[in-house]
Amino acid sequence: MGPEQLRDLLRRQPFVPIQLYISDGTTYDIRHPDMALLTRTTIDVGIEEEEPGSGIADSIVYLSLGHVVKAERVSQQVS
Repeated sequence: MGPEQLRDLLRRQPFVPIQLYISDGTTYDIRHPDMALLTRTTIDVGIEEEEPGSGIADSIVYLSLGHVVKAERVSQQVS
């Protein structure tokens, strides 16, 4: 996936949470645009482990855009 496509998804107004699918089958949710840093070749995703929705990353995964297979809207979970 190209950086321009991801940039457009991260800038969407209003922002729509997205899920990144990686070539090894792993997925990562981006629920706020501040939780992602995009470069021309990578996307760094902040992971909120202790307090989901806090906007504070507990760890970061560094992903090569060459391994990002697709991005979709995060499905709404029914409570």
